[in-house]
Amino acid sequence: MSRADARTTTTEDRTLVWDGCLNVRDLGGLRTTTGARTTRGAIVRADNLDRLTAEGWDALLDHGVRTVVDLRNSEEYKPLLPLPEDVELIRVPLDELAGPAWWRAYGHLDGTPLALRPYLDHCPHAAAALITTIAGARPGGLVVHCGAGRDRTGLAALLLLALAGVEPDEITADYLLSAPNVRPLYGMLGLPDPFRRIDTVLAEAGTTAEAALAAALTGFTPAPYLLTAGVTPTALEAVRARLLPA
Repeated sequence: MSRADARTTTTEDRTLVWDGCLNVRDLGGLRTTTGARTTRGAIVRADNLDRLTAEGWDALLDHGVRTVVDLRNSEEYKPLLPLPEDVELIRVPLDELAGPAWWRAYGHLDGTPLALRPYLDHCPHAAAALITTIAGARPGGLVVHCGAGRDRTGLAALLLLALAGVEPDEITADYLLSAPNVRPLYGMLGLPDPFRRIDTVLAEAGTTAEAALAAALTGFTPAPYLLTAGVTPTALEAVRARLLPA
């Protein structure tokens, strides 16, 4: 089986159907630099869980999820149904944590993969808050989500997968899966298609989504970066232990 074929098989196996969401997948089954694969059922990435139906919440629970990490600002939280009693909700508002200075300097890149490295470079406190939160989460599966499950969740997935030693091409491929998943959402909601602006920003920068992701990962060493940001070695190992087989 070729490397591309292996990735296709893994992607199909990782996709989760949670009624009310469009962009949900398990971060397990991804190839690491050691040849191991990340653990299934440990961490899931998703779009807006506010839209989950009762059947969607049942699917989430059946997958073993017991912690929801919401990466949105609190005012974005508008659930259709109450949170199940045995699920804990924790907020790590990545946009708010970036702060006004970051938005003035890099807000024009928001929604594109060109924003990923500037965020990591200038907001290590936010990355540290995310990793520390996941390290301290209760036993059971965990889901990280935002609105579309593409940008804030994409940043979180990139950070988590890099920390687990996942191959850069696997991290890139996982990020790129979100666009076709969520694109229909904007038409359903009667909103402008944001991908036209994203394509324009990338073209003006003379790059592509794939190249921008590769640039974000080039030279990025997550463990030293997070330790410098204040994450403890114990927390780093706790997150790795979630994502990697014993």
